[in-house]
Order: sequence, then C-alpha cells, then structure tokens
Amino acid sequence: QVQLVESGGGLVQAGGSLRLSCAASGRSLSTSTMGWFRQPPGKEREFVSAISWNGGATYYADSVKGRFAISRDNAKNTVYLQMNSLKPEDTAVYYCAATGGTKVTNQNYYNSWGQGTQVTVSS
Repeated sequence: QVQLVESGGGLVQAGGSLRLSCAASGRSLSTSTMGWFRQPPGKEREFVSAISWNGGATYYADSVKGRFAISRDNAKNTVYLQMNSLKPEDTAVYYCAATGGTKVTNQNYYNSWGQGTQVTVSS
C-alpha cells in the first residue's frame, strides 16, 4: 500500500499562489493516475485535478481551469499542484489520491489517500 503525504498548504491572500506537493512512499506511483481533491468547510469533497501516469493527460475542474496546474515527477515519486490567482472560495483541505482506474474525477475510484493539507485564502 502506498502512503501519500501532502505539503505546501498555508494561508495566502487572494490573488496569491501556493504549490502543493504529494510525496509517495511504499511503492512507485509511476503507473498510477494521481488526483487532487478538496473539501471546503462544511461541504463535500470535490474533484480538483488529475494527471495520467505519464503526465500525458491532465484534467481540471471548471472552477480551477486556467489557474491551477498539475504535474508529476515519477523519479521523485511526487505530484504537484501549482495554484495561482487563488480566491477565497479555494479555501479547503486539499487531498492527493492515487488510482489505477480511469474514472479520474470520481473519488470512489481512488484507493490511496493522503491526510490532507489546509489551504486558506483570505480576501
């Protein structure tokens, strides 16, 4: 079983940037699709972004398209989420997850999850 650890969260003003990292241990992620999800306060967890095993395909929620960029470094067993032009509505706990499936926007198909990192965007 892979262990995932997110980092890079914090408090930032609206319009600012953060880069989240998700480091894996236990096994290689090089064959896994990786996703980022978030759970805003008082709301359900939602899909943010995903990237295929080789980085050849990326997926974004409409709410973050054009502002967030997902990438991966399989040599470092790490996935990143660059978040630019942050808005207060981006405030959430951000989770990374791994799946061997193809339904990349559906959290039910992810079988390994990190503990989450808090992102707070002030207005």
